[in-house]
Amino acid sequence: MDFSLTEEQIALKDSLGKFIARDYTFDDRWKVIRSSEGWSRAHWNQLAEIGLMALPVAEADGGLGGGGIDTMVVMEQIGRGLLLEPYLGCAVLPAALIKAAGTEAQRATLSEGLASGETLYAFAHTEPGQRYERAAVAMSAQVSGAGFVLSGKKITVLGGDCADQLLVSAMVSGDTGASLFLVDAKAAGVTRLAYPMQDAQRGADIDFSGVNLGADALIGTRGGAQAAIDYALDVACAALCAESVGVMDELLKQTVEYLKTRKQFGRAIGTNQALQHRAVDMMMHVEMSRSMALEAAVAVDNPDAAARAKAISGAKTIIGQGCRFVGQNAVQLHGGIGVTHELAASHYFKRLTMINVTFGDSDWHLARYGDMLLAAA
Repeated sequence: MDFSLTEEQIALKDSLGKFIARDYTFDDRWKVIRSSEGWSRAHWNQLAEIGLMALPVAEADGGLGGGGIDTMVVMEQIGRGLLLEPYLGCAVLPAALIKAAGTEAQRATLSEGLASGETLYAFAHTEPGQRYERAAVAMSAQVSGAGFVLSGKKITVLGGDCADQLLVSAMVSGDTGASLFLVDAKAAGVTRLAYPMQDAQRGADIDFSGVNLGADALIGTRGGAQAAIDYALDVACAALCAESVGVMDELLKQTVEYLKTRKQFGRAIGTNQALQHRAVDMMMHVEMSRSMALEAAVAVDNPDAAARAKAISGAKTIIGQGCRFVGQNAVQLHGGIGVTHELAASHYFKRLTMINVTFGDSDWHLARYGDMLLAAA
């Protein structure tokens, strides 16, 4: 199999890399963190001009029709730059969900604003006590005339603080499977509590108190959204795997540079062979994670749902272990300064920690992988 990038993918990678080098230095990122929104709409528009919002949208729906490898190229660069703009939560994840759950007419309508970057969507799925279980949906959707009434709470919604539209999973009374609904974020009965997370990304807890929806708010078929939810979360996990490679690779480079310049007793600490071995171990985890991220990216486009899920859970298990090893060793090799806000390394470490626990940590994905092995036996 040829793993080399196409000319288009190389051009996309270079364009995004130039944007990060020019407009997303560590100081620029601090300004964004301290802003009222915690992310930059100007940067979002720049990313849309590059084509990032249209990339995960199918060509038939007005997008560029990018696959798993295209998303991997983008997310690795996003990881290198520690971008705060909610690309995963408001572009990659919603695009996958709309593609898998929506009817042809719904895909065309919803994808237009998504591809242009003008409309921000967020997937409201995680609930209190749900942890990582994808099918444990308690949000209530009561039938009311020709429409529905939503009641319940969603937590840690990525991009939920800034989304214009919410894609909400809920259980209609009497159904055995979840349904998906489109809800205006400013609709009566919707209350958002926005907050920054440990890695400076933004999230929100959202209360739905008797939110009235018309029949057209239902996305796809009633009670048939679980397969689309599983697909979208697998796509998001593959994207996180790619992002983590960018974060780990950049953190490794910064750590090696520190070992070369930090001096104790008149010589660089990088001359210590034990520290060199630690850096090599970090590099091995980065390269192993890169291979697993590539496997996950390829698996995203696999029509076999079981094979896709197995590959992605396997990748996230190994990469989650890599995130922990590289992050912790980077902090230890930097010493006390490694956990200070003033040093970029601490921000990379925090992002790796959050990636590991987003949409399932290593233990959860290892258990999922094991269950699939047993099922196939």
